Amino acid sequence: MSGGSGGSRGPLDGLLVADFSRILAGPYATMLLADLGADVVKVEGPQGDDTRTWTPPVRDGVSTYYLGINRGKRSIALDFRDEADARLARELARRADVVIENFKPGGLARYGLDHASVSTQNPGVVYASISGFGAGPGRNVPGYDLMVQAISGLMSLTGDPDGPPYRAGISVFDVMAGNHAALGILAALRHRDATGRGQLVEVNLLSSALTGLVNHSSSYVAGDTVPYRMGNAHPSVFPYEPLPTADQDLIVTAANDGQFRKLCEVLGIPETADDPRFRHNADRTERREELRPLLLERLKTRTALEWFDLLVDAGVPCGPINTIDGGFAMAESFGLDPVVEVGEGDRAVPTTRHPIRFSETPAAYRLPPPELDEHGAELRKWLQDLLEDDDA
Repeated sequence: MSGGSGGSRGPLDGLLVADFSRILAGPYATMLLADLGADVVKVEGPQGDDTRTWTPPVRDGVSTYYLGINRGKRSIALDFRDEADARLARELARRADVVIENFKPGGLARYGLDHASVSTQNPGVVYASISGFGAGPGRNVPGYDLMVQAISGLMSLTGDPDGPPYRAGISVFDVMAGNHAALGILAALRHRDATGRGQLVEVNLLSSALTGLVNHSSSYVAGDTVPYRMGNAHPSVFPYEPLPTADQDLIVTAANDGQFRKLCEVLGIPETADDPRFRHNADRTERREELRPLLLERLKTRTALEWFDLLVDAGVPCGPINTIDGGFAMAESFGLDPVVEVGEGDRAVPTTRHPIRFSETPAAYRLPPPELDEHGAELRKWLQDLLEDDDA
């Protein structure tokens, strides 16, 4: 039984995912897989995923944090300390195409649910492990996103130059690691298609963070330069930051010489683009304090939305600084349909659309985020029947 509703189920139709993960990185990865057709069985402890209790806010008494990353899954509650439940979990892992977990490295070995144990019984399994700091010397360090933002150096880059370091507004490295896990799983499945062999896919938050720091990481490893906080400014491009207008700040990102020339034309100062001090990006970046007043003098003559319309029409990247409701409204105005409803009747939940569009196999939103052990009876019966068939 791979379960789920009939009909077209996306490019991952027929794939069974045993999801032993919780909180954010793993559940986010498996939600993406579920959107694309995978049958994801969310295995929770008797108390449920931690995010079920992360409130406020709530919707109908349920944590919106949990609702945001668990659609498309079926839930079964299993206590691995109970041998009968652990046996069902092992049977699920034996039947799965993909197993994903984010326990402390080695933590599932005592239950026979680690990669070595599972792959012995299921050689084709793609087994994805997500940790905070890898399976080596950092294996015992808990992997919370805020810790990784601090340890990786991201917080040293976030905030005003003379102020304290800040965390990003979301758990950015959990999300990044979830994306890396999904990518790694799909690559390993491609390898299995070609060879018939499964493999272990390991993702850790710190490595995701260091690669995710991109130009800042490169400035250190390739340029021997340690970046520093610059507020909303960019170390290598100007203008690339919020600039005040007649009513509020507007993000202006003239990231190349052509865009800068268009910016100057729209602002009514075309001669500035020919000024030798500002002709090329390196010049503008070096002399940003000389250039900024020239831009601000013109920007203060119109509102942010007026400049937005004029600059976008001219091909200059820019945008207002919205609250999240404004972000969704703008996505709606662009025809992106950012909100989809999953479930029916009282169980219907509005949720954010899957970010990838497919021309032939679109994402589907079949199941609302499950209640704890909502599908436990059907899944227990299925797994127990399989075990009895093997014992017969």
